[in-house]
Amino acid sequence: MSITVRHATVQDAAAYARIMGDPAVYPGLMQMPYTNEELWRTRLTESTAPGKTDLLLVAELNGAVVGTTGLHPVSAHMRRRHVWMLGISVLPEVQGRGVGSALMAALCDYADNWVGALRLELDVYTDNERAMALYRKFGFVLEGTHRGYALRDGRYADCYSMARIHPKPPGIAAP
Repeated sequence: MSITVRHATVQDAAAYARIMGDPAVYPGLMQMPYTNEELWRTRLTESTAPGKTDLLLVAELNGAVVGTTGLHPVSAHMRRRHVWMLGISVLPEVQGRGVGSALMAALCDYADNWVGALRLELDVYTDNERAMALYRKFGFVLEGTHRGYALRDGRYADCYSMARIHPKPPGIAAP
């Protein structure tokens, strides 16, 4: 089993639609059912355009895209530029096989060593134990609960806010 993490491209639109449209995936995300390739082609075109700071990655397992992740600036506001948010999705049939860990390791490396992000944030449904275990593995801690955060399958679901502070914030090398 060989997991490869790489930048997402517009050509990954069909894979995004397949993953985000999976009935076992989208209820755990802020995605809507009935997605399609054209929607993802547009999103990927916009998000990967020159000058965009978003990082979109995919994980391939034996040549097939089986997971996606994104790292996005929270705000252009000067006082919040050190904060980035992330999202991640992995096909159910490969969950527990290291795909999420490979994506999270790549995101954390990028955030820590190339962007200078001090804080990474995410929201996760309170019943998504598998995702929370992955996030805790990478240093995320629970910061709060949002009651009735999002409508999911006809009910308002609660969500946790989790965050990770850079474990070794960058400094200036000694002369």
